[in-house]
Amino acid sequence: MQLKKRIIGIDTRDLKIAKTGAHTYLSELCKTIQNNRADLQFEYVFLDTSIPIYTGSSKIGKLWEQLHYMIWKQVTLPFKAWQKGCSLVYCTDYFVPYMHLGFTTVPVFHDAFIWEYPSHYNKYWLGLFKTFGVSAAKKASAVVTVTSYAKDQIAKYSGIDAEKIIPIHIGPKTSIANPQQNTATNNWEQLLQKKYILHVGTIEKRKNLSTLITAFEMILQNNPQDLYLIIVGQKSNKPTLQDDAIFEMVAASSILKERVVFTGYLSDNETATLYKHAALYVFPSINEGFGIPILEAFAHKVPVLAANNSCLPEVAGNAAICFDPYNASALSTLMADTLNNPALLQSLEQKGIERLEHFCWRKTLDALEAVFERSINNAKAQ
Repeated sequence: MQLKKRIIGIDTRDLKIAKTGAHTYLSELCKTIQNNRADLQFEYVFLDTSIPIYTGSSKIGKLWEQLHYMIWKQVTLPFKAWQKGCSLVYCTDYFVPYMHLGFTTVPVFHDAFIWEYPSHYNKYWLGLFKTFGVSAAKKASAVVTVTSYAKDQIAKYSGIDAEKIIPIHIGPKTSIANPQQNTATNNWEQLLQKKYILHVGTIEKRKNLSTLITAFEMILQNNPQDLYLIIVGQKSNKPTLQDDAIFEMVAASSILKERVVFTGYLSDNETATLYKHAALYVFPSINEGFGIPILEAFAHKVPVLAANNSCLPEVAGNAAICFDPYNASALSTLMADTLNNPALLQSLEQKGIERLEHFCWRKTLDALEAVFERSINNAKAQ
């Protein structure tokens, strides 16, 4: 007689509001569960709210949304999990229920930005996080994060026992790494025939794009050539994070105006097309929790240069050349030398293919199931 699988509840409410890496994490995890249900150790249920989520700019609306969010996390979600007979509730947005109704909990902390950049967050939300989020995480069976670097930073700032924080690597966004089709709109057809350096990500100060643009301008000044820089991504929705200075920087330069292209938001298929034709991917960020675009570049056989800080060397391994993100002159020389070295480009391309084999969402789910097993057993033993 086959034993009934224990039930894991996945909080999917965040799919309605999360963006960039947080959205990718939850959506890819749900897809992986859906595609592999028969082979998994646990049964999974997706838990969501039926109440519409407010995403406008009204202060009253935002206050209501924060209140609704806390009611969801601390009342509705645990009740639904209890109804479904869950042994564990997994939340990928930092918050788990403090109250355990016959289940244990595991949250995901993607990074330590909440502590590192407190001015970037609403003060009321910060208060809720420090009051409920951290205390609930300390009560949880484990805390999952995405890199060893993120684990160290979270342990440093949060007071959560480092042994309780489990780093589990993730994979690339599959709709970009393995698109159903490559899409070139009329806007990009001519550009795809050019030689260009690529960057993909939300336009924020933390991404350090001013250094990349400065280094690119130096290349054009020292060795004029038909080279472009394409920056894919939309502005941050938080005014404190926006990096408007880079747009002014490009507009003020006669050289850059014709060679730097800001695409804004693009579909996954369009982004995949730009990856496919890129000569080089450069990631100058000064702080990341993981750095998914590195894996997406590997998937499209694009050589990668990455900043030598935070988690980026951990993710890139020996498949990228790391650089000082504060030295634009050195970066300019590195980009030019790399682009002019076919043997090095081919070596980076091959190393990227090999490195990518270490990262996939099925491996992530397998590692998570091991954490769920330990967590449930430990909860029973207490």
